[in-house]
Amino acid sequence: MSAAVAPAGDAQVDHLKSLIQQNAKRSRALFAESQNKQDDSNITEAAERLAIASRIHAEYDSVKELPPALAAKMASASGPRKKPKTARAEEVATDTKTMKLIEGVVSRDSDAGSSSTALTVRGRPAAGNLPPNANGPTLQKDLPSSSMVRKQTVVHVKPEWHAPWKLMRVISGHLGWVRSLAVEPENKWFASGAGDRTIKIWDLATGSLKLTLTGHISTVRGLAVSPRHPYLFSCGEDKMVKCWDLETNKVIRHYHGHLSGVYTLALHPTLDVLVTGGRDGVARVWDMRTRSNIHVLGGHKGTVADLKCQEADPQVITASLDSTVRLWDLAAGKTMGVLTHHKKGVRALAVHPKEFTFASGSTGSIKQWKCPEGAFMQNFEGQNSIINTLAVNEDNVLFSGGDNGSMSFWDWKSGHRYQSLDTTAQPGSLNAEAGIMSSTYDRTGLRLICGEADKTIKVWKQDETATPETHPLEWKPTLGRQKF
Repeated sequence: MSAAVAPAGDAQVDHLKSLIQQNAKRSRALFAESQNKQDDSNITEAAERLAIASRIHAEYDSVKELPPALAAKMASASGPRKKPKTARAEEVATDTKTMKLIEGVVSRDSDAGSSSTALTVRGRPAAGNLPPNANGPTLQKDLPSSSMVRKQTVVHVKPEWHAPWKLMRVISGHLGWVRSLAVEPENKWFASGAGDRTIKIWDLATGSLKLTLTGHISTVRGLAVSPRHPYLFSCGEDKMVKCWDLETNKVIRHYHGHLSGVYTLALHPTLDVLVTGGRDGVARVWDMRTRSNIHVLGGHKGTVADLKCQEADPQVITASLDSTVRLWDLAAGKTMGVLTHHKKGVRALAVHPKEFTFASGSTGSIKQWKCPEGAFMQNFEGQNSIINTLAVNEDNVLFSGGDNGSMSFWDWKSGHRYQSLDTTAQPGSLNAEAGIMSSTYDRTGLRLICGEADKTIKVWKQDETATPETHPLEWKPTLGRQKF
């Protein structure tokens, strides 16, 4: 207290009253001051809000409505819901309990054009079905899950009937495994290369030996006959790539560059270009005339076991023991795509002569792909062996030969294996020599030539007496098929 305390009775009471009055005045003054401050702050906040509101109004006044296209999509998406179709409801479930449980789901599917259960075949929507968001964004609806709806099952293509194949001729003459085969364009003779380091020319009609070419110092692993020049190209485990002149039967060119054995070669169908691949893990592109190395297609981490050339992109396809298949842009010398679906080394490729498709084979797995992007199409399931060789003809018959002598004939369209058998090794050879090392169809596709580990060449043909009645198609479609 600022004032002195009064000495006695009434004076002390008056003094206390004056002090209480002073305190009350002071507190009222403080309260009024705080109220004024609060009012000022409220006024400031209101002014700020007003300023923001006016700024938002000025900026967004012109875009309060959706553009006409979006407004139409939203209106169609949120339009009146159609009633569920009774036929579909009866198909989904017969009893009333299940009907009640999934009634809302069926109506949503019918409203959305059954887009959630639409069957997509090889990357394209089925006829009449649109992609899920073709009509704008999908609206969230408070409905049960569509997992109770019966999905449409995969429609299996019924395979075409093909006559079974039978052994027509066995040709002996090589002293080693027959590792490579090539048929000349006029379909009069074919060449074979083997582990005895020789290339033999055989008459296709009679199977008689016409000529033996010597020059390689190791196994001949690849052969190709040029359709536009009188040339035969060969490659082998001696790192050599040779060009033979078939008019003089002599080597006229060597292509030097591979660092290890050359396992495969292919000629471009329209360009004067030769592509080779081997154990050094690269595919080399050669100018046929000048012998210059145009490109080194590097990227594989293992042996390039097989390669194919075609006119359209991808112009070069390579298969490697690193379990990948690569598609190459020949002009740029770069990879267009890598297919990594195989689990084991890919030893064989086959390009369809008419379709823009190809197949690749590894241990226990043959897969079909669509060019140019390398989209997966289907599996050929059933042959559990190391697939050494593949061949396909214009009649959509795919042949696959295994390391254990197993042979399979497949329908290219459906992936159905309609014939499987085991080759018979030559008398006197070991059971382990029943492997099929190479194969090719002749130019008509009516003869299949196989090079085998028992040192023989076997020629197969279709049974002319077979009919769909005598050899009926044994086809049992399964419920599910592997996606990859």
